[in-house]
Amino acid sequence: MNPEASAMVSTRDLTRRFGALTAVDRLNLEIAQGEIFGLVGPDGSGKTTTLRLLSGLLHPTQGQALVAGYDVSRDVHAVKDRIGYMAQRFGLYADLTVEENMDFYADLFGLPSEERDRLTSRLLRMTRMEPFRARAAGKLSGGMKQKLALMCTLLHHPQILFLDEPTNGVDPVSRRDFWAILYQLVKDGMTVLVTTAYLDEAERCNRVGLMYRGRLVRCDSPDALKGRLEEVCYEVQTSWPGEVRAFLERCAGVVSIEPAGAALHLFLSPAQTSVADLQRQLEAEGLGAVEFERIAPSLEDVFIALIRKVQQAGTGNPASGSDHGLQTH
Repeated sequence: MNPEASAMVSTRDLTRRFGALTAVDRLNLEIAQGEIFGLVGPDGSGKTTTLRLLSGLLHPTQGQALVAGYDVSRDVHAVKDRIGYMAQRFGLYADLTVEENMDFYADLFGLPSEERDRLTSRLLRMTRMEPFRARAAGKLSGGMKQKLALMCTLLHHPQILFLDEPTNGVDPVSRRDFWAILYQLVKDGMTVLVTTAYLDEAERCNRVGLMYRGRLVRCDSPDALKGRLEEVCYEVQTSWPGEVRAFLERCAGVVSIEPAGAALHLFLSPAQTSVADLQRQLEAEGLGAVEFERIAPSLEDVFIALIRKVQQAGTGNPASGSDHGLQTH
């Protein structure tokens, strides 16, 4: 036990199996104090299981996790005293008002009356929920419910906040407000680990980890993730997007080819092919009226390309694959 550890979250070969299924596979991760760290990946990639392991709700099959310097397996009570965990379905009581829900959770945390009043008032101001303190939780909008869930999670002054897809299904304005609150919390010294399927939210994080089939595929800042991929990204304009995509998927050196509005976004490996080579192949196939323009990839482009590379390495399949499950908005 070392409460002075530099990393707020640290894992070493953290693994969790459910029978034959490996939900989290040898995860090695470090998250610094005051960081917003995003875990991104398709459904079933292991994001929620990772949060449950770090929160002490699940025991690892093997490996180790330290949270705020405490071993989650040996010092689970110390860990739970220092974290706030907001699950996808937080336990709000629909027939209780905003303030009554907060009082209920304050009772669970054993907050003294004076501290409770001070903290409740501060949280209501921070979230702009003061006008709704007497409204029943069941009559709140989706965004307001998430704000209320966050306030209840923050009542016991956690050092680290674990949020499992907190804005899933919430309207864009409420999502923006929610992230403004997170930035304020981090400014005040809190550490945040958030899972999300929204790529625009991943852009807001200091660092992002892409998980796929239980493994951490890549971890870096959003800018570094977009700038350090070996493959080159092109926008492809054609009058026959379906036919061109189907053909390019089968070409050597094509890592991914995905729809992007009316165009296609292509990642190719310069060591294996080139635009000139692909154009020659398309012309031979009778699909020659195709324009290639090199572009800076979006984070979505990068994540899809990384997933396709993992799929190809594991199965030898071409650039196509199952739906990536990531969302841009």
